[in-house]
Amino acid sequence: MKIEQIYTGCLAEAAYYIESNGEVAIIDPLRETAPYLERAKGDNAKIKYVLETHFHADFVSGHIDLAKKANAQIIFGPTAKPNYEVHVAEDGEVLALGKVKIKVLHTPGHTMESTTYLLFDETGKEHAIFTGDTLFIGDVGRPDLVQKVKADITPEFLAGKLFESLRNKIMPLPDSVIVYPGHGAGSACGKKMDKETVSTLGLQKKFNYALRADMRKEEFIEAVTDGLVEPPQYFPSNVIMNLTGEVDSIDNIIKNGKKALTPQQFESTWEAAGALVLDTRKKEDFVKEFIPGSVFIGVDDSFAPWVGTLLTDLKQPILLITEPGREEEVITRLARVGYDHTIGFLEGGVTAWKNAGKETDFIETISASEFAKLYATNPGINLWDARRHSEYEAEHLLGAENFPLDFINRNMASIDKHKKYYIHCAGGYRSVIMSSILKTRGYNNIVNIAGGYKELKTTALKKSDMRTVNTEL
Repeated sequence: MKIEQIYTGCLAEAAYYIESNGEVAIIDPLRETAPYLERAKGDNAKIKYVLETHFHADFVSGHIDLAKKANAQIIFGPTAKPNYEVHVAEDGEVLALGKVKIKVLHTPGHTMESTTYLLFDETGKEHAIFTGDTLFIGDVGRPDLVQKVKADITPEFLAGKLFESLRNKIMPLPDSVIVYPGHGAGSACGKKMDKETVSTLGLQKKFNYALRADMRKEEFIEAVTDGLVEPPQYFPSNVIMNLTGEVDSIDNIIKNGKKALTPQQFESTWEAAGALVLDTRKKEDFVKEFIPGSVFIGVDDSFAPWVGTLLTDLKQPILLITEPGREEEVITRLARVGYDHTIGFLEGGVTAWKNAGKETDFIETISASEFAKLYATNPGINLWDARRHSEYEAEHLLGAENFPLDFINRNMASIDKHKKYYIHCAGGYRSVIMSSILKTRGYNNIVNIAGGYKELKTTALKKSDMRTVNTEL
């Protein structure tokens, strides 16, 4: 028996590859199919099952595409009603895979169809559970996402279901059972997951707040529904895509997106299609020189989640500016979260654009040390902190106004075009994204602080310039 966790850091998502005696089960695959097909081929094995723990909100699954290519069977748990052919398993149903078995445990709570897969080894011993978004390491799945699709299913109702699922289906299992969750820290599908992506049930019973043995149902519901932040706006759309199956093959999406365009073709396509130009290069390169009207979201950071948070139309045609050779990677990562309409990329990048005699722009940027000097002599300086509100509350710079990137569209009306604003985030990524968006909307009187709060705190500013929640109370 072989178990492999295939972890994708950008989405903090874990898919799983299980092989026994030449048969393979894939759990919660991402959009691209090649990684799973290649692994099976390397093991001289056949993919028999594609198991889905639930209808995902934070990514578009590759289950339909993969099942077609591998001639495999898609499995969902009880109550699932997708608009395509699958096997909806019964609670307690056992699936044979080589010399091992997989038992279906219906564990509603994150969603109504949420299912945990219990793996028995060759000796018949309970070996591992693949919990999807039911149980994470240090946390459990949030119960409020379904309400974005079905308003009558309240978070409190689902939290109650989750309490029962954990107590009746998961906690009675042996402490030695390995827990393989669907996500790790950084995913918006939970609140406070640990950085580890594998644990044992015994350790979770000991350290996971939601599995405390003496916890009352009412206490559990309050704990898992408290402090939930608004999920990224693309989540409901991804649920619908996974439910209906109305998605194109990843192969077609890549083919359509990998069209190399000259500067002239790029410009005419941009205008004709009403496309968004997305620049995914390193932030240091973007601030020095970029094409006016383009938006920066760098591929080397939390790319897909920020695309999903900020680009509200999943059907928006997208033109790319990438580092050479990374076009397919960017197209694939966009498709993972449902942005399937990439229509080409600028061949030769910004250099080719300049050589064609076309204009470029830049983001005014200063270092943390330069800003520290300015800050010391200008107490009324207009300073924006682009981090999330929770980060700002934990500690921030005196006089800084919290202007979270997450809610930039909501807060645009508060900007005064006649004022100069200095922008920082934690490390410099989000402030460049924000600066690029503001530039496209005609706000030019902005300055990016390189290195963000981390650099300001460690190298430039005095401790007395900082304020935390505790010192402000």
